[in-house]
Amino acid sequence: MIADKDDSEDESLFINRQVLTTRRLIMRSPRECDISDLVTLADNRHVAQMLARMPHPYGEAEARAFIAMSALKKPGASYALILAGPEGNGAFVGCAGLNVKDRGLELGYWIGEPFWKQGFATEAAHALVDLAFRSTGIAVLYASVRVINPASRRVIHKCGFQYAGQGMMNSLVAGQVPVERYRLDRRTWESLRNWS
Repeated sequence: MIADKDDSEDESLFINRQVLTTRRLIMRSPRECDISDLVTLADNRHVAQMLARMPHPYGEAEARAFIAMSALKKPGASYALILAGPEGNGAFVGCAGLNVKDRGLELGYWIGEPFWKQGFATEAAHALVDLAFRSTGIAVLYASVRVINPASRRVIHKCGFQYAGQGMMNSLVAGQVPVERYRLDRRTWESLRNWS
Protein backbone atom coordinates (compact mmCIF):
# COMPACT_ATOMS: atom_id res chain seq x y z
CA MET A 1 0.00 0.00 0.00
CA ILE A 2 1.13 3.47 -0.69
CA ALA A 3 0.64 7.10 0.09
CA ASP A 4 1.58 10.25 -1.73
CA LYS A 5 1.62 13.29 0.58
CA ASP A 6 2.90 14.20 4.03
CA ASP A 7 0.80 13.63 7.11
CA SER A 8 -1.33 16.45 8.42
CA GLU A 9 -2.28 17.11 12.02
CA ASP A 10 -6.07 16.69 11.97
CA GLU A 11 -6.90 16.07 15.63
CA SER A 12 -10.17 14.33 14.73
CA LEU A 13 -8.02 11.54 13.27
CA PHE A 14 -6.09 10.72 16.45
CA ILE A 15 -6.47 7.02 17.17
CA ASN A 16 -6.04 5.25 20.49
CA ARG A 17 -3.19 2.93 19.54
CA GLN A 18 -4.27 -0.10 21.46
CA VAL A 19 -2.91 -3.57 20.78
CA LEU A 20 -5.10 -5.34 18.23
CA THR A 21 -5.45 -9.09 17.91
CA THR A 22 -6.73 -11.09 14.98
CA ARG A 23 -7.00 -14.83 14.48
CA ARG A 24 -3.26 -15.15 13.78
CA LEU A 25 -1.72 -11.74 14.47
CA ILE A 26 -0.86 -9.46 17.34
CA MET A 27 -0.76 -5.88 16.08
CA ARG A 28 1.20 -3.54 18.33
CA SER A 29 3.39 -0.45 18.10
CA PRO A 30 6.78 -1.07 16.49
CA ARG A 31 9.55 -1.45 19.10
CA GLU A 32 13.31 -1.40 19.23
CA CYS A 33 13.30 -5.20 19.57
CA ASP A 34 11.82 -5.32 16.04
CA ILE A 35 14.79 -3.61 14.38
CA SER A 36 16.63 -6.72 13.23
CA ASP A 37 13.52 -8.36 11.77
CA LEU A 38 12.31 -5.07 10.31
CA VAL A 39 15.60 -4.58 8.47
CA THR A 40 15.65 -8.18 7.25
CA LEU A 41 12.15 -7.97 5.74
CA ALA A 42 12.10 -4.33 4.62
CA ASP A 43 15.47 -4.42 2.88
CA ASN A 44 13.83 -5.99 -0.16
CA ARG A 45 13.38 -4.15 -3.43
CA HIS A 46 10.24 -6.21 -4.23
CA VAL A 47 8.60 -4.76 -1.10
CA ALA A 48 9.96 -1.21 -1.37
CA GLN A 49 8.98 -0.68 -5.01
CA MET A 50 5.30 -1.12 -4.10
CA LEU A 51 5.40 1.62 -1.45
CA ALA A 52 5.79 5.39 -1.51
CA ARG A 53 7.97 6.09 1.48
CA MET A 54 10.08 2.97 2.00
CA PRO A 55 13.67 3.46 0.84
CA HIS A 56 15.92 0.79 -0.59
CA PRO A 57 18.36 -0.23 0.70
CA TYR A 58 16.74 -0.30 4.15
CA GLY A 59 19.07 -0.51 7.12
CA GLU A 60 19.17 -0.03 10.87
CA ALA A 61 19.07 3.77 10.60
CA GLU A 62 15.84 3.61 8.57
CA ALA A 63 14.31 1.13 11.02
CA ARG A 64 15.17 3.33 14.01
CA ALA A 65 13.72 6.39 12.26
CA PHE A 66 10.49 4.50 11.47
CA ILE A 67 10.14 3.33 15.09
CA ALA A 68 10.79 6.85 16.41
CA MET A 69 8.25 8.35 14.00
CA SER A 70 5.69 5.70 14.95
CA ALA A 71 6.04 6.63 18.61
CA LEU A 72 5.16 10.31 18.04
CA LYS A 73 1.78 11.52 19.25
CA LYS A 74 0.18 12.33 15.91
CA PRO A 75 -2.95 11.37 13.98
CA GLY A 76 -3.12 7.88 12.53
CA ALA A 77 -1.39 4.77 13.82
CA SER A 78 1.43 2.37 12.87
CA TYR A 79 1.52 -1.30 13.79
CA ALA A 80 4.07 -4.09 13.76
CA LEU A 81 2.46 -7.37 12.69
CA ILE A 82 3.53 -10.26 14.90
CA LEU A 83 2.49 -13.91 14.52
CA ALA A 84 0.49 -15.04 17.53
CA GLY A 85 0.26 -18.42 19.18
CA PRO A 86 2.77 -21.20 19.76
CA GLU A 87 3.32 -21.86 16.05
CA GLY A 88 3.96 -18.19 15.33
CA ASN A 89 6.73 -17.84 17.91
CA GLY A 90 6.25 -14.08 17.83
CA ALA A 91 7.70 -13.72 14.33
CA PHE A 92 7.63 -10.23 12.85
CA VAL A 93 5.85 -10.39 9.45
CA GLY A 94 5.43 -6.75 8.39
CA CYS A 95 3.76 -3.46 9.21
CA ALA A 96 0.39 -1.81 8.68
CA GLY A 97 -1.10 1.52 9.53
CA LEU A 98 -3.59 4.31 9.11
CA ASN A 99 -1.95 7.43 7.71
CA VAL A 100 -3.40 10.92 7.48
CA LYS A 101 -3.20 12.31 3.95
CA ASP A 102 -4.60 15.41 2.27
CA ARG A 103 -7.85 13.64 1.40
CA GLY A 104 -8.28 11.91 4.78
CA LEU A 105 -7.28 8.68 6.47
CA GLU A 106 -5.55 6.09 4.28
CA LEU A 107 -4.90 2.39 4.91
CA GLY A 108 -1.41 1.09 4.23
CA TYR A 109 0.45 -2.18 4.81
CA TRP A 110 3.36 -4.32 3.72
CA ILE A 111 4.22 -7.94 4.40
CA GLY A 112 7.72 -9.44 4.26
CA GLU A 113 8.24 -11.65 1.23
CA PRO A 114 8.64 -14.93 3.19
CA PHE A 115 5.09 -14.37 4.50
CA TRP A 116 3.35 -13.51 1.22
CA LYS A 117 0.26 -15.42 0.05
CA GLN A 118 -0.80 -16.45 3.56
CA GLY A 119 -3.59 -13.91 4.16
CA PHE A 120 -1.76 -11.78 6.73
CA ALA A 121 -2.30 -8.52 4.83
CA THR A 122 -6.04 -9.16 4.59
CA GLU A 123 -6.24 -10.02 8.28
CA ALA A 124 -4.38 -6.85 9.28
CA ALA A 125 -6.34 -4.69 6.83
CA HIS A 126 -9.69 -5.89 8.22
CA ALA A 127 -8.57 -5.00 11.74
CA LEU A 128 -7.41 -1.54 10.70
CA VAL A 129 -10.55 -0.81 8.69
CA ASP A 130 -12.61 -1.61 11.78
CA LEU A 131 -10.31 0.49 13.98
CA ALA A 132 -10.53 3.47 11.61
CA PHE A 133 -14.32 3.55 11.56
CA ARG A 134 -14.77 2.74 15.26
CA SER A 135 -12.14 5.19 16.54
CA THR A 136 -12.86 8.20 14.34
CA GLY A 137 -15.84 9.90 12.77
CA ILE A 138 -14.54 9.53 9.22
CA ALA A 139 -17.08 9.08 6.47
CA VAL A 140 -14.58 7.50 4.03
CA LEU A 141 -11.37 5.48 4.34
CA TYR A 142 -8.96 5.54 1.40
CA ALA A 143 -6.35 3.19 -0.06
CA SER A 144 -4.02 3.26 -3.06
CA VAL A 145 -2.45 0.33 -4.89
CA ARG A 146 0.25 0.24 -7.54
CA VAL A 147 -1.31 -0.97 -10.76
CA ILE A 148 1.28 -3.78 -10.93
CA ASN A 149 0.30 -5.15 -7.50
CA PRO A 150 -2.64 -7.58 -7.94
CA ALA A 151 -2.10 -9.15 -4.50
CA SER A 152 -2.67 -5.82 -2.77
CA ARG A 153 -5.68 -5.13 -4.99
CA ARG A 154 -7.23 -8.43 -3.80
CA VAL A 155 -6.72 -7.39 -0.17
CA ILE A 156 -8.48 -4.08 -0.78
CA HIS A 157 -11.39 -5.78 -2.56
CA LYS A 158 -11.79 -8.28 0.31
CA CYS A 159 -12.16 -5.31 2.67
CA GLY A 160 -15.00 -3.83 0.62
CA PHE A 161 -13.14 -0.93 -0.98
CA GLN A 162 -14.52 0.36 -4.27
CA TYR A 163 -12.46 1.60 -7.21
CA ALA A 164 -12.30 5.41 -7.33
CA GLY A 165 -9.93 6.13 -10.21
CA GLN A 166 -6.29 6.26 -11.13
CA GLY A 167 -3.51 8.63 -10.27
CA MET A 168 0.23 8.89 -9.87
CA MET A 169 2.43 8.64 -6.80
CA ASN A 170 6.06 9.29 -6.15
CA SER A 171 7.87 6.20 -4.87
CA LEU A 172 11.31 6.64 -3.27
CA VAL A 173 12.42 3.50 -5.14
CA ALA A 174 10.46 3.51 -8.40
CA GLY A 175 9.93 7.23 -9.07
CA GLN A 176 6.58 8.39 -10.52
CA VAL A 177 4.31 5.37 -10.86
CA PRO A 178 0.61 4.84 -11.67
CA VAL A 179 -1.73 3.79 -8.88
CA GLU A 180 -5.35 2.80 -8.51
CA ARG A 181 -7.25 4.67 -5.81
CA TYR A 182 -9.96 3.08 -3.70
CA ARG A 183 -12.45 4.24 -1.10
CA LEU A 184 -14.63 2.59 1.53
CA ASP A 185 -17.49 4.60 2.98
CA ARG A 186 -18.93 4.13 6.45
CA ARG A 187 -22.28 2.80 5.20
CA THR A 188 -20.57 0.05 3.17
CA TRP A 189 -18.31 -0.80 6.12
CA GLU A 190 -21.32 -1.11 8.41
CA SER A 191 -22.94 -3.56 6.01
CA LEU A 192 -19.73 -5.64 5.91
CA ARG A 193 -18.85 -5.58 9.60
CA ASN A 194 -19.11 -9.33 9.95
CA TRP A 195 -16.05 -10.11 7.84
CA SER A 196 -16.31 -13.57 6.34
